[in-house]
Amino acid sequence: MGENQLIIRCTKCGAKNRVPENRISESPKCGKCGTPLRLEVFDAPVNVTDANFDRAVMKSSVPVLVDCWAPWCGPCRAVAPILDDLAKIYRGRLKIAKINMDENPGTGSKYRIQSIPTMLFVKNGNLIDQVTGALPKEALEVRIKSFI
Repeated sequence: MGENQLIIRCTKCGAKNRVPENRISESPKCGKCGTPLRLEVFDAPVNVTDANFDRAVMKSSVPVLVDCWAPWCGPCRAVAPILDDLAKIYRGRLKIAKINMDENPGTGSKYRIQSIPTMLFVKNGNLIDQVTGALPKEALEVRIKSFI
Protein backbone atom coordinates (compact mmCIF):
# COMPACT_ATOMS: atom_id res chain seq x y z
CA MET A 1 0.00 0.00 0.00
CA GLY A 2 1.26 3.45 -0.86
CA GLU A 3 2.07 5.82 1.95
CA ASN A 4 -0.76 8.16 1.00
CA GLN A 5 -3.56 5.62 0.55
CA LEU A 6 -6.33 4.37 2.81
CA ILE A 7 -7.86 0.91 2.71
CA ILE A 8 -11.61 1.13 3.14
CA ARG A 9 -13.78 -2.00 3.28
CA CYS A 10 -17.08 -1.82 1.42
CA THR A 11 -20.02 -2.29 3.77
CA LYS A 12 -22.07 -3.98 1.04
CA CYS A 13 -19.74 -6.53 -0.58
CA GLY A 14 -16.79 -6.53 1.84
CA ALA A 15 -14.18 -5.69 -0.83
CA LYS A 16 -11.13 -3.75 0.28
CA ASN A 17 -10.61 -0.54 -1.68
CA ARG A 18 -7.47 1.54 -1.93
CA VAL A 19 -8.35 5.22 -1.87
CA PRO A 20 -5.67 7.87 -2.35
CA GLU A 21 -5.63 10.23 0.62
CA ASN A 22 -5.92 13.28 -1.62
CA ARG A 23 -9.13 11.92 -3.22
CA ILE A 24 -10.99 11.06 -0.03
CA SER A 25 -13.22 14.15 -0.39
CA GLU A 26 -14.47 12.98 -3.83
CA SER A 27 -16.98 10.48 -2.35
CA PRO A 28 -15.17 7.29 -3.40
CA LYS A 29 -17.11 4.20 -4.53
CA CYS A 30 -16.33 0.51 -4.23
CA GLY A 31 -14.38 -0.75 -7.24
CA LYS A 32 -16.24 -4.07 -7.15
CA CYS A 33 -19.92 -3.16 -6.62
CA GLY A 34 -20.04 0.65 -6.99
CA THR A 35 -21.48 1.31 -3.54
CA PRO A 36 -20.36 4.60 -1.97
CA LEU A 37 -17.66 3.89 0.61
CA ARG A 38 -18.54 4.87 4.15
CA LEU A 39 -15.97 7.05 5.86
CA GLU A 40 -17.71 7.54 9.21
CA VAL A 41 -15.04 5.51 10.95
CA PHE A 42 -12.65 8.38 10.31
CA ASP A 43 -14.81 11.28 11.50
CA ALA A 44 -14.82 10.75 15.26
CA PRO A 45 -12.15 9.96 17.84
CA VAL A 46 -11.61 6.26 18.55
CA ASN A 47 -10.83 4.80 21.95
CA VAL A 48 -7.64 2.77 22.23
CA THR A 49 -6.13 0.72 25.04
CA ASP A 50 -2.74 -0.68 25.97
CA ALA A 51 -3.85 -3.93 24.31
CA ASN A 52 -4.65 -2.46 20.88
CA PHE A 53 -2.36 0.62 20.84
CA ASP A 54 0.22 -0.87 18.46
CA ARG A 55 -2.40 -2.04 15.97
CA ALA A 56 -4.65 1.03 16.15
CA VAL A 57 -1.94 3.70 16.35
CA MET A 58 1.51 2.48 15.38
CA LYS A 59 0.29 0.43 12.40
CA SER A 60 -2.29 2.95 11.21
CA SER A 61 -2.31 3.72 7.49
CA VAL A 62 -2.99 7.40 8.31
CA PRO A 63 -1.28 9.74 10.77
CA VAL A 64 -2.67 9.58 14.31
CA LEU A 65 -3.12 12.21 17.00
CA VAL A 66 -3.39 10.39 20.33
CA ASP A 67 -5.09 12.21 23.20
CA CYS A 68 -3.75 10.87 26.51
CA TRP A 69 -6.41 11.86 29.04
CA ALA A 70 -8.31 10.95 32.22
CA PRO A 71 -11.98 11.49 33.10
CA TRP A 72 -11.20 13.57 36.21
CA CYS A 73 -8.99 16.03 34.28
CA GLY A 74 -10.70 19.37 33.57
CA PRO A 75 -8.34 20.44 30.75
CA CYS A 76 -8.78 16.99 29.15
CA ARG A 77 -12.55 17.45 29.13
CA ALA A 78 -12.11 20.95 27.67
CA VAL A 79 -10.05 19.58 24.76
CA ALA A 80 -12.53 16.77 23.94
CA PRO A 81 -14.99 18.84 21.85
CA ILE A 82 -12.07 20.38 19.95
CA LEU A 83 -10.83 16.91 19.04
CA ASP A 84 -14.35 15.92 17.96
CA ASP A 85 -14.39 18.91 15.57
CA LEU A 86 -10.89 18.17 14.26
CA ALA A 87 -11.83 14.54 13.59
CA LYS A 88 -14.59 15.75 11.28
CA ILE A 89 -12.42 18.37 9.57
CA TYR A 90 -9.54 15.96 8.89
CA ARG A 91 -11.61 12.81 8.32
CA GLY A 92 -9.78 10.25 6.28
CA ARG A 93 -6.49 12.15 6.53
CA LEU A 94 -5.98 11.91 10.30
CA LYS A 95 -7.14 9.47 12.94
CA ILE A 96 -7.76 10.88 16.39
CA ALA A 97 -7.39 8.32 19.15
CA LYS A 98 -8.11 8.72 22.87
CA ILE A 99 -6.46 6.65 25.58
CA ASN A 100 -7.50 6.84 29.23
CA MET A 101 -4.26 6.98 31.24
CA ASP A 102 -5.92 5.72 34.44
CA GLU A 103 -6.98 2.51 32.70
CA ASN A 104 -3.90 2.11 30.46
CA PRO A 105 -0.73 2.80 32.44
CA GLY A 106 1.49 0.78 30.08
CA THR A 107 1.25 3.31 27.28
CA GLY A 108 1.79 6.15 29.73
CA SER A 109 4.98 4.52 30.97
CA LYS A 110 6.25 3.67 27.50
CA TYR A 111 5.90 7.27 26.28
CA ARG A 112 6.90 8.86 29.63
CA ILE A 113 3.64 10.73 30.02
CA GLN A 114 3.78 12.61 33.31
CA SER A 115 1.03 15.20 32.76
CA ILE A 116 -2.29 15.19 30.99
CA PRO A 117 -3.58 16.06 28.56
CA THR A 118 -0.67 14.97 26.39
CA MET A 119 -1.00 14.69 22.63
CA LEU A 120 1.15 12.20 20.72
CA PHE A 121 1.58 12.68 16.98
CA VAL A 122 2.34 9.37 15.26
CA LYS A 123 3.04 8.88 11.56
CA ASN A 124 4.18 5.69 9.83
CA GLY A 125 4.72 4.02 13.20
CA ASN A 126 7.00 6.76 14.51
CA LEU A 127 6.37 9.25 17.28
CA ILE A 128 6.86 12.58 15.48
CA ASP A 129 5.86 15.05 18.19
CA GLN A 130 4.52 15.18 21.74
CA VAL A 131 2.73 18.13 23.35
CA THR A 132 1.58 18.49 26.94
CA GLY A 133 -1.27 20.78 27.91
CA ALA A 134 -4.65 21.85 26.59
CA LEU A 135 -3.98 23.67 23.33
CA PRO A 136 -6.60 25.79 21.58
CA LYS A 137 -8.04 24.49 18.31
CA GLU A 138 -5.94 26.87 16.19
CA ALA A 139 -2.68 25.71 17.79
CA LEU A 140 -3.62 22.06 17.31
CA GLU A 141 -4.47 22.71 13.66
CA VAL A 142 -1.06 24.29 13.03
CA ARG A 143 0.62 21.17 14.41
CA ILE A 144 -1.72 18.85 12.49
CA LYS A 145 -1.09 20.63 9.17
CA SER A 146 2.67 20.36 9.61
CA PHE A 147 2.31 16.70 10.52
CA ILE A 148 -0.07 15.21 7.93
